[in-house]
Amino acid sequence: MNILAAIDFSPVTEQVLQALERIGTSMAAHVWLVHVAPPDPDFVGYGTGPEGVRSQVAVEHRERHRELQAHADRLRTAGVETTALLLQGATVDTLMAEAGRLSAALIVLGSHGHGRIYDMVVGSVAEGVVRVSSLPVLLVPAQRAT
Repeated sequence: MNILAAIDFSPVTEQVLQALERIGTSMAAHVWLVHVAPPDPDFVGYGTGPEGVRSQVAVEHRERHRELQAHADRLRTAGVETTALLLQGATVDTLMAEAGRLSAALIVLGSHGHGRIYDMVVGSVAEGVVRVSSLPVLLVPAQRAT
């Protein structure tokens, strides 16, 4: 079974990784650990942006790739077959396209639980995926301070 698991390096990532360790070790699953970076910024008349912006984006991508590989290594050490993928694009559309390409049977992502007003203004990837997915989606809630 293929599981597509999206992480965003926010505090909820730890809970997502813990859930993947439990799920992955309890069944024969291949986890595709995915981070979707935003698309290149558009600058009128500059193609993909001035050299300084492109250099900064490249540095950020390299750092995210290292972090992603470290998380994948952690899951592999726990006995979960894992492949890390760093993608770029509109988050929900990119996740759904990749889930189809990988023949995923389950999508796992964290839910920040910001609230309805925040989600209305900023948007929610989790809500977007649940809305368009024909696959089962497991939402891992962020831990709340008590």
